[in-house]
Amino acid sequence: MDRPLLPARGVYENGRTGITLAPMPAVISISKLGKTYASGLVALQDIDLDIRRGEIFALLGPNGAGKTTLIGVVCGIVTPTSGSVRVDGHDILRDYRAARAKIGLVPQELYTDMFETPWATVNFSRGLFGLPPNPAYLEQVLRDLSLWTRRHDKIMTLSGGMKRRVLIAKALAHEPRVLFLDEPTAGVDVELRRDMWALVRRLRDGGVTIILTTHYIVEAEEMADRIGVISKGRLILVEAKTALMKKLGKKQLTLHLQEPLTAIPAALSDWGLTLNNGGSKLEYTFDASREHTTIPALLRRLSELGIGFKDLNTRQSSLEEIFVSLVKAQSGDPSPAPLASVQSATERK
Repeated sequence: MDRPLLPARGVYENGRTGITLAPMPAVISISKLGKTYASGLVALQDIDLDIRRGEIFALLGPNGAGKTTLIGVVCGIVTPTSGSVRVDGHDILRDYRAARAKIGLVPQELYTDMFETPWATVNFSRGLFGLPPNPAYLEQVLRDLSLWTRRHDKIMTLSGGMKRRVLIAKALAHEPRVLFLDEPTAGVDVELRRDMWALVRRLRDGGVTIILTTHYIVEAEEMADRIGVISKGRLILVEAKTALMKKLGKKQLTLHLQEPLTAIPAALSDWGLTLNNGGSKLEYTFDASREHTTIPALLRRLSELGIGFKDLNTRQSSLEEIFVSLVKAQSGDPSPAPLASVQSATERK
């Protein structure tokens, strides 16, 4: 029976909707995976990772961290040195045909026949996996990617963003249950980027597992269910996005004082405060989990000391800052990332 590209929304783990369900079973299981090239370069070291069915998993890391190598191993492009990988229960080496049939890959580079048309390309890609023709399904793929009106145009005549959409259409042609997106929105304009992520959400809601790498970390913050951070070939963290930001995120409270201070009173030493802007701003950086206990006590102490303020605002650390801090810590650099994402207290009211 043919499976529609975008079926009705199923029941999947989705923190954004407030639904809390048991974790879905793993569709990709990676155990003790390693890759060392003939030159001696160690690209991957002892990677252990389970990716759940029907989730969006964002793999983040600096250039050269091993992201593309990891994707290449799972997709059968790179041969591992050690360890094992199973895709939907199929070992990628012993049962490679079945494993690869489950996977769609959108590579970072634009690899496609520029003299072909989108329609011919997706039909050919589907046939490579031994699937019977399904014009209705492929039409839906091209329509969802806004390529239907250009289906008979040579790919060389399309814009860069359209060429990238052709790669996504090729990856979806054989109805994969796992979709790898390696920097999928590089060089894509803002409007098209939104359209592509809307399609990714619908695919995930239909049970397709999405694994993406991106340098637009704000996209991972918005889209991903879980985050993995890889650095120097090692997977240094895997965490649900909301739990990661709650655990590692920082907040900063800034009080705009009515009268500048020349120094922080000794009675406020417990909070580790800093003075800025000539003593007119009092700043307090804290863990979000301690907000309800520390801020009221600080404000009471300020009142007791007769220190008034005319305004206050908070800043929330972003996923990008958490990522930078993790990579710096792994490399031995102790300097913290600055806080961003300003949100005024008056704006929240």
